[in-house]
Amino acid sequence: MPDPAPNILDDPRIALAAERTMLAWVRTGLAMMGFGFVVARFGLFLRELHPAAPPAPSGFGGSVLIGAGLVVTGVVVNVLAAISHVRLLRRLERGERYRPSAMSLAVGVALVIAALGVVMAVRLLATDG
Repeated sequence: MPDPAPNILDDPRIALAAERTMLAWVRTGLAMMGFGFVVARFGLFLRELHPAAPPAPSGFGGSVLIGAGLVVTGVVVNVLAAISHVRLLRRLERGERYRPSAMSLAVGVALVIAALGVVMAVRLLATDG
């Protein structure tokens, strides 16, 4: 009787590469959360520099909303990274080939960050004039 096909996860390099990728996404999510916190607090700093400026409605400035958006995006990135990692390992255990999708986590994060960057740029231009 022939031996069953070897499991791709028997090669530790495959599982370790998948884990490194997941940890890189976790690092990205943590950086986004940290940057979101800085952006939110930067608005507070600017208000301290210009106390005569009118207060933002409901006490929420644009920087607080953008910062909160970055923190939430970082949390979502970490959750999706964990889910993606588990799914990838399960597919590899079943012997399926790795086929990246057209809409990956990287593309989604890039689009969200680009959108937040545009909002930040518009906000900076609006407050400058």
